[in-house]
Amino acid sequence: MRLNQDPSSQPRLLIGSGISQSGSRRIVSLVIPPEAAGQRLDIFLAAYTPSRRWAQRLIADGLVLIDGQPAKRASRRLTSGERLSFTLPSDRGETLSVEPEPIPLDIIFEDQYLAVINKPKGMVVHPGAGNTSGTLVNALLHRYGSSLSGHGGPERPGIVHRLDKDTSGCLIIARTDEVHQALADQLRARSMRRTYVALVHGIPPSEGTIRLPIGRHPINRLKMAVVSTGRPAITRFRLLESLGSYGLVQVDLETGRTHQIRVHLAHIGFPVVGDPLYGRGRPKIVSNGQVLHAWQVAFAHPIGHLQMSCVAPLPRYFAELLASLRAAT
Repeated sequence: MRLNQDPSSQPRLLIGSGISQSGSRRIVSLVIPPEAAGQRLDIFLAAYTPSRRWAQRLIADGLVLIDGQPAKRASRRLTSGERLSFTLPSDRGETLSVEPEPIPLDIIFEDQYLAVINKPKGMVVHPGAGNTSGTLVNALLHRYGSSLSGHGGPERPGIVHRLDKDTSGCLIIARTDEVHQALADQLRARSMRRTYVALVHGIPPSEGTIRLPIGRHPINRLKMAVVSTGRPAITRFRLLESLGSYGLVQVDLETGRTHQIRVHLAHIGFPVVGDPLYGRGRPKIVSNGQVLHAWQVAFAHPIGHLQMSCVAPLPRYFAELLASLRAAT
């Protein structure tokens, strides 16, 4: 079977840790545990800050101390037993200012209640530290303005669910609070169907279901992992096509944990091609992130309850990669 193609958990505080409040800032103090020895300072800090880039900025601003002395390099390797302290803005601090930007959108469907967008690979969904412009939210604000649902918060208006930066495809946007709540309810009830296609290393079984809990990686806090203390996660997959050393698979999500597809497939030995976090050490045949596409989303329209199914054709790079692999087999 072939797809039709279009050629076009919160971090835990460690031993000896504590948080104190000083004016508009929070000071976090902890002792580096043995399991974090040898880890880069910025990667370790990213578990406590919005992003690794944010952590690097704290270090550059002299807000990170190791045994009482300012850390000089983000790449510094940690040693077990060192006392680390760093300063964070208060939760009452300023939020990011998100401005409308005239960024083109590939719209699969829209009406006065919602929209389904075909998000391109490489686009961040919502602003965060280091990504205050060029995001999908900036583009949505330009097109829809204040008509977006506010349920997602000031930095995520209209966002019901999200896709990783390097995952393309279908993303639903809510334009009213009522619709946002109804779509979120469908997600929780698992009545919204989200179907992806991925190119993986190796040839997986013809079909299968992965039921393994996912939580933050115990050492590398930038990653997720299958861990006993994680949240329940269910991924169903089906092999669509064998392409030499690679497999084209259809993946259906029953839950929506962070990096779920990438973590589950890597855990059973079939990482997504090009995945920079979970596919390291595998042959590199793409240059810009994982080959993963949110191909279809099916749901009940919250107003009128019409059953809807929206499809985002495979992006050009994906279709061309498949063509080259087919030609080589």
